[in-house]
Amino acid sequence: MKKWIVGLLTATSIFGLAACGNGGDSEGNTESKEITVGASNVPHAEILEKAQPLMEDKGYELNIEPYQDYIFPNKDLANGDIDANYFQHIPYLESQKEEHGYDFVNAGGIHIEPIGVYSKKYDSLKDLPEGATILMSNSVADHGRILSLLEKEGLITLKDGVEKTKATLEDIKDNPKNIQFDYEYEAALLPEYFKNGEGDAVLINSNYAIDAGINPLEDSIAIEKSDSPYVNVIAVQKGDEDNKAIKALVEVLRSKEIQDFILEEWEGAVVPVSEE
Repeated sequence: MKKWIVGLLTATSIFGLAACGNGGDSEGNTESKEITVGASNVPHAEILEKAQPLMEDKGYELNIEPYQDYIFPNKDLANGDIDANYFQHIPYLESQKEEHGYDFVNAGGIHIEPIGVYSKKYDSLKDLPEGATILMSNSVADHGRILSLLEKEGLITLKDGVEKTKATLEDIKDNPKNIQFDYEYEAALLPEYFKNGEGDAVLINSNYAIDAGINPLEDSIAIEKSDSPYVNVIAVQKGDEDNKAIKALVEVLRSKEIQDFILEEWEGAVVPVSEE
């Protein structure tokens, strides 16, 4: 009889460690105390590492699955291989949902990574010559963000009525310097093109810049301001946003301890947010 009871308890424990999307309910069913989050290496995985002991204090085991690209974190989330991911901003999340039919939701905004312009040849955007070439990501979801930055810096003008986050190169109204945009590059490779001095300027997301040893605040010739709408979020499958483990994760990532860590670690190159 004792062996039967032990076996039953073991089976119950294993069931309790199922993916958090299959968690408990108001009837008191067992909810998973383990959560696996997919994240790009910098700064997302580093922030999650700092959050691990805080999650442990809340009774949760936080596992981190690192990724080097922008594709597989969403594929694995859709397949149920991970419980959440932390690598993408809201416009990218929305574009991926539209393109692939993902049934994802934003469980909470955590930080902003300002996108910057870098150049080995010029000290400012004003110094770019006629016909200069700017290298940028092949991710269409980033194009509106890039063009909005360049418009704010006075390099181009977008057509009236264009939704900034969805702007494309075809939406450029005025381009006084006849800037040439080369957008055939994987975002993760752009730091190397900058280091090699290719192009007249290169637009790089801060996470890739930091990962490559580039300081966005010191090395960029122009950078996005902290009022950017491109907040990086915790993405989950629809319905999991109310899971206790997910709520605990968002609460921890928005805590003063994590916000202070972000500010101290990246000195403004990564900016925390306290709410969406």
